[in-house]
Amino acid sequence: MDKKLFLGGRIKRFRHGLDISQTQMAEDLGVSSSYLNHLERNQRPVTAQILLKLAAAYDLDLRTFTSEADPSGEADLIEALSDPLFKDLKIPRREISDLISASPSVAEAFIKLYRNWGERKSREENSLSALIGDGEVSPSDWVRDQIQARHNFFPDIDDFGEALFHALGANSHNLGVNAEKKLLAEFGISVRLMPAAVMMTYQRRYDPHRKRLMLSETLGASSRLFAIIYQLALSIHGAKLDEIVEKSKAPDMASARLFKISLINYLSAATLMPYRRFLEAAENCNYDLELLRAPFGVSFEQVAHRLTTLSRPGKRGVPFFMLRIDSAGNVSKRFAAGKFPFSRFGGTCPRWNIHQAFQTPSRIITQIIETPDHQRYFTLARTLDKSLVGWEGEGHSEQAIGIGCELKYADKLTYAKGIDLSNPAAVETGPMCRMCERANCRERAAPPFAKTLNIDEWIKGVSAFPF
Repeated sequence: MDKKLFLGGRIKRFRHGLDISQTQMAEDLGVSSSYLNHLERNQRPVTAQILLKLAAAYDLDLRTFTSEADPSGEADLIEALSDPLFKDLKIPRREISDLISASPSVAEAFIKLYRNWGERKSREENSLSALIGDGEVSPSDWVRDQIQARHNFFPDIDDFGEALFHALGANSHNLGVNAEKKLLAEFGISVRLMPAAVMMTYQRRYDPHRKRLMLSETLGASSRLFAIIYQLALSIHGAKLDEIVEKSKAPDMASARLFKISLINYLSAATLMPYRRFLEAAENCNYDLELLRAPFGVSFEQVAHRLTTLSRPGKRGVPFFMLRIDSAGNVSKRFAAGKFPFSRFGGTCPRWNIHQAFQTPSRIITQIIETPDHQRYFTLARTLDKSLVGWEGEGHSEQAIGIGCELKYADKLTYAKGIDLSNPAAVETGPMCRMCERANCRERAAPPFAKTLNIDEWIKGVSAFPF
């Protein structure tokens, strides 16, 4: 017997995301408002006909829409519920998945409330309340939530970038020269390459009084180009980006400014790597990142980041996720067009070979991993060259990039050639150790929050934290 699909929470949330009424969606689907109301309240299952109508009306990716709960959202909820405060409840994973699927907004509200409580508790414990203030979440966490709520895809900004690319001659090889000319001719801004001793800790700095963009000589070619495009994008579209930021209702000035910087970075990348041209190039070279970066004059990290933004309806690329870590395992970037159960706080699983990338500098290594929810992912990892700096034009040495996608997309990648993807061996990984419930893990560095340790002085196992 076929399993009935009750997707009311997802339909309602999707409708709210489109900012349309129940009546409008009912008209688009050719059903009555009362029928749609029953669907959203899970009083009736979603039929195949309704799914097809949704896909036709809104160019919806049914594979994503009808799949199990988003593991990234589920991971956030598991992380919150792993707090010792909830230990006695022993909430099964199935109930967590059900809540994410049926009532995603309620789950999101709980996660926000928990984070708010955690932030306040942390400030009180460290006696920093008076210095930090009463903000609900840190600016970086708030901005990350804004970006991931849109699956790292901003169609309007992509359109701005494509238009600017064509305005600069639609040729990646002279984009920087034309951008400099446009900055000077239209905005009176000149570009100067400055000695590191003068720039000191700055890699890019704009002097509004002299109308001079100063770039450090320490920047590599791709970062200089990015910095010039960044300044031009800000000069042309700054007001439009301000409108997007204003609509987001940032909780404080720091969050608003950090969000705007993220949007300018997105626009800069969309100009350097315009959507249609970039997606076509990516598909033609089977997502070979080294080949893909060359025609656009960008760095490995910039290409990896851009690959996480290809979610245009009707013209989607492989839905990648991406992380950037340092040699200590600290995560400084998390972006995803597809699904991946990121740990919001802390680092990554030591069994994921992104950590081994530091042992093989500049060489791409691959791995197939399986998360606790039995989802499999094909991943790549590589260190960043010292001359290759970050998305914003600022970076540090001793960093590595991890990028991957669900295993079902791996056959599109050049890196998967020669690998049997029908039943491949996979390395079992998890989230950060304190959230992971995998038993007998040799790499476990800390006990899981939600489990009771079973310590016996007469026995030594593979883990120092048996449970």
